[in-house]
Amino acid sequence: MGLQQFFFVMRWWAAVEWIDQLIKKGLKSVDEVEIFYVEGRSVSADLKQKKINLASASEDCGLGIRTVHKGRIGSSSTNDPLNWSECLDAAIASGHLATSLPWEVLPGTQAISHTPLTFDSSMKIEPDSALALLEQMLAGAEEHKAEVTAGSAGLSTASVTLANSRGIHYTDNHTGVSLSLEAIHKQSTGYEFDHSSFMEKVDPFHVGERATFFAHESAEGKEIPTGNYEILLSPLAYAELLGGTFIPALNGRNVHAGRSKFSQSLGESVADPMISMYDDPLLVGADGSVSWDAEGMPTHRIDFIKNGVLNAFAYDLKTAYRYGKTSTASAVRSGYGGSPGIGHHNFVVDGKRSTITDERVVYVHSVVGAHTANPMSGEFSVELSNAFWMNDGEFEEPIRSAMLSGNVFSLHNEVLGLSHESRSIGPLILPSVKINKQRIIGK
Repeated sequence: MGLQQFFFVMRWWAAVEWIDQLIKKGLKSVDEVEIFYVEGRSVSADLKQKKINLASASEDCGLGIRTVHKGRIGSSSTNDPLNWSECLDAAIASGHLATSLPWEVLPGTQAISHTPLTFDSSMKIEPDSALALLEQMLAGAEEHKAEVTAGSAGLSTASVTLANSRGIHYTDNHTGVSLSLEAIHKQSTGYEFDHSSFMEKVDPFHVGERATFFAHESAEGKEIPTGNYEILLSPLAYAELLGGTFIPALNGRNVHAGRSKFSQSLGESVADPMISMYDDPLLVGADGSVSWDAEGMPTHRIDFIKNGVLNAFAYDLKTAYRYGKTSTASAVRSGYGGSPGIGHHNFVVDGKRSTITDERVVYVHSVVGAHTANPMSGEFSVELSNAFWMNDGEFEEPIRSAMLSGNVFSLHNEVLGLSHESRSIGPLILPSVKINKQRIIGK
């Protein structure tokens, strides 16, 4: 063990040793105390064209504290857990300035599995591992005539601890590997990526091959006449449209604040009957799998939409208490410095699967401008990126830049089929989706 790693480990043990003291001190001033502690290690390597531009390794840790007193929630964080006392004082002080909200209690201990769901014990968090992944991506990139412009490979491991004044003291371990490559040919660009908690589930060669494929093949794009076309959204393009509109509409806070299209739609049909959407935090091997959420609630599957019918919304504790609901264990954190908020773990779009590439369609690999979609109405207008005519599962001629316009909510009533395969796009697990006539603005 190196000297730096030794001091890092010792600092971690010092912080853990003081968790009980922290909670005891906090309870002298507030009703409840919650601790969120993360420590981790990562390595990464970046490409500039085909040369290593930067390789780095880092070790980090952080502590987040949340206090509750008479409905007032305070929070503070630090990247030096040895300064927990000052961090606790800051959290208590911030609570004095907060508005009192309806609040019951933090969760207590419950029967949950402590088997890690996203930990690969064989993953080596070493620079050589990242460099090997880059080499495999570059080998894949040689399959097509295009220039690599940038790329990256990263590996990480983290330990997450949640403790509170009601007896919870949970720890979970996670690993991750992420890859990406960018390429260009003439004026056309291509991009591909992959990520997983398990090394065996990523395919660096495929990442490189797809990036240069899209760059090379898109270079000779042809104009498409303006009209209505059947389209095939790749999981990536589908995720880009879904993430800023449909998923936020299932957030309980948005629902009760009147910022959701679905505020008055519970129990009603909101999508084609072949469509189901759910969050399954207990999927073995999926990136977002956890046995407990960011507040210590035991996780479980939430069926938001089943056979097209809206059945549920997502809640964390604060939102559930405020509106007289029950937490769905949907609390997530962006890091130790952020307070819990409503999110999802493994958001899955599912339904009847079929062969959806047997007829000629417009294939859309990705879109540009999805963030401009109206989250309330669902109206969008995006630029197509790496679009092709596809027939019988084969790419035909590429399509020059064109616009796709429509409504994210409405297109879910125009679904013609879901692909047999699904792909992880961040915390989303999505199929390719074939959609009935959609408006493309071309030549």
